[in-house]
Amino acid sequence: MPGALDGLLVVDLSHYIAGPLTAMVLGDLGAEVIRVDPPGGPRWAHPANALLQRGKKSIVLDLGKTDDRTTAARLIERADVLVESFRPGRMAAWGLDARTLLARNERLIHLSLPGFAADDPRAGVAAWEGVIDAAAGCYLYPGCSPMDYVGDRSGEPVYSAIPQASSYGAAVALHSVAAALVARERAGFGQHIDMSLYEAAFELIGANAMKTSAPRARGAGFGAIPGRPPQLGYYQGSDGRWLELCLFQDKHLEWFAKTFLPREWIDDGMGDAERMLSDPGLRERARDRLRALIASRPAREWEIAINEESGASAALCQTTAEWLRADEHARDSGAVIELADPEYGLTQQAGYPVRMSLTPPRAQGPRQRLDSGRADVLARLAATAAPRRPGDQAPAEPGLRQALAGIRVLDVSQVLAGPTTSRLLAEYGADVIKIHSIEDRQLGLHLYTNSGKQSVMLNLKTAEGMEIFASLADGIDVFVQNFTRGVADRMGIGERDLRRLSPAVIYASISAFGHEGYRGGWRGREQLGQGPTGMQLRLGGADGPQMAPFAYCDYSTGNFAAFAVLIALYHRLRTGQGQHVHASLAHSGTFLQVPCMVAFEGRAWDEPSGQQAKGWGPRTRLYRGSDGRWFYLSARDSERQALAEVTGTAVEGLADAALEEALGERFATRPAAAWALLLQERGIGAHLLMDFSELMEDPYAVRKGLSLTRRHPGVGEVTLAGPSPRLSRTPARPGRAVGPPGSDTRPVLRTLGYTDADIDRLVSREVVGEGLPDGAAFIGMFR
Repeated sequence: MPGALDGLLVVDLSHYIAGPLTAMVLGDLGAEVIRVDPPGGPRWAHPANALLQRGKKSIVLDLGKTDDRTTAARLIERADVLVESFRPGRMAAWGLDARTLLARNERLIHLSLPGFAADDPRAGVAAWEGVIDAAAGCYLYPGCSPMDYVGDRSGEPVYSAIPQASSYGAAVALHSVAAALVARERAGFGQHIDMSLYEAAFELIGANAMKTSAPRARGAGFGAIPGRPPQLGYYQGSDGRWLELCLFQDKHLEWFAKTFLPREWIDDGMGDAERMLSDPGLRERARDRLRALIASRPAREWEIAINEESGASAALCQTTAEWLRADEHARDSGAVIELADPEYGLTQQAGYPVRMSLTPPRAQGPRQRLDSGRADVLARLAATAAPRRPGDQAPAEPGLRQALAGIRVLDVSQVLAGPTTSRLLAEYGADVIKIHSIEDRQLGLHLYTNSGKQSVMLNLKTAEGMEIFASLADGIDVFVQNFTRGVADRMGIGERDLRRLSPAVIYASISAFGHEGYRGGWRGREQLGQGPTGMQLRLGGADGPQMAPFAYCDYSTGNFAAFAVLIALYHRLRTGQGQHVHASLAHSGTFLQVPCMVAFEGRAWDEPSGQQAKGWGPRTRLYRGSDGRWFYLSARDSERQALAEVTGTAVEGLADAALEEALGERFATRPAAAWALLLQERGIGAHLLMDFSELMEDPYAVRKGLSLTRRHPGVGEVTLAGPSPRLSRTPARPGRAVGPPGSDTRPVLRTLGYTDADIDRLVSREVVGEGLPDGAAFIGMFR
């Protein structure tokens, strides 16, 4: 089957993770990708290159030499997309800046992925991964719960081997490029995308950093309960492996209890969610009983039994190696694929972050050897004319202001991943109507995830509610849902139903594990995307699995799903065809762990793990200053002497443990910020670990719209994260400040011809709602 990006040429000048990953995914969708390698190969020599460079042609060019720069420029003149990740100013010094290149090829989409943007005061800082994560407050803290992703930030930060800024940088870059392709197809022009990894990190921390003037709601979720409820916990099976029990909703606890618990345990309250939360004695008894129950069978058997027999949720916690090499579902769902790499032989590696029904992604082969594409690339330059210009036909929308202007989206999804998808589409200019279930209680982050949308509360279990739904869905461009497999069809809002209302609709599904494979029909939440893919065992280390205090999988799934929707819209512009796109927590969780997502015989799994981890070694880790604040140090081998001079510490000849101790003692003599500044002045990567309040009050973040403080109708003043994408001609913009759930029900129904009297009748019959359902709170997650 053809790829959605067939016929496009991508030139990849980037290094490390974010840029190569972006270009690789574009290649999997059909684009031809030419990677320009420096002499000696990629700057980052790592097994991950078997994944990051798969399917690309390689030509070696030394961009420090005039002739090679000329060759690169000629290649870019023929390209549709350029990906580069140099520090600001480097491309301009070579004469390869966006203004120059777009003057030669005005349809070019030039993607820049620096650590810090050119207008950031830190543009000159050595922006290694750990440094950017510190700047964006991305470090983890112990003590999180499934309803409190912040954790206890008074404790010591925990280092994560997940490249958080780079992974989210790739996700944001992908939908930025896709939006630029849509804009080019509609309006005929290319543009510059200046997407710093620091700004992309706000897609991960944005919801955590929100605050509101309204008081925090009490009892809003498990975060208000001391300790972790036993129905949300880790238990070892008879084989010693860990199972994560995730009975998050009241009905899931009831289903589990009815299927697996003795009558006397149920009579004691173990099937009653309210009692399990309010009775400390019952919680302790329940924890002991569940520990003994799960220990009676292997964890894998429990995973299947709980999901298949009761319909409740649980997942096996595995290592990344197990996910890659031994998990049947990972293979069947496309989360993991096999390729024969020229250096490592047979590899198991991350597959595809999205599924597309008409244009499925497909790797174009393994990594090619260094410079093996030289003859082919040079022959192309000799044979084809340049530069590329718009076609003879005038573009249909030359004055297009946003990529998705005029695109209509209907969103019936809940919680985080699905609503994030349509929030991003709204930021690209789409008109989005969010339909809340009249029974929905999961509204804790509504103001963030549903920013920019019109909020309608509708009961789809009624005939009148479905009539309203059909009117809203008539002629829409995109539909977003995250029901368990088969539920949307039973409700009458499946793909076939939507195509009767809008034949070319892009139908977007969000799930926990994808719809293929044995987990395909299972429910799931954030932690169940983390557990099987290896995140939790790495973070917990020898102490057992630990949930990461960020909604890693949810937010990245929303970003990848938005990318898939945009690519499908681009394909529809070219062909007229709509299709079904799909993203899942498990697929996204796989892509977040890129350095670890290549397995082969003999690979060493030596990344930092455990709650005591502070980094990779004494020169790349977190240190504490005299004021108790922390900073991240990232000093390369070539900077050992500079590090010794700045710190006054001998660094040569010391074993790692001794060097770490010596540096730790030295860094404890001054405030962390002072050390970070001294190190930066010598060109060594370092940054103070920021907290969320500092991030959202930073003048740069406010100026760039990363931090937005606005008055939300019916709520008050709210500070939340703004859009990260940076498109020069069709920028992403913050949507309207949304009110409480259901606050737009009346005005939206009026546009459909309903009178106020009609709406009053529908409210009284509980067909529609104009406010929160009983017992719901939507500001309880805010600081």
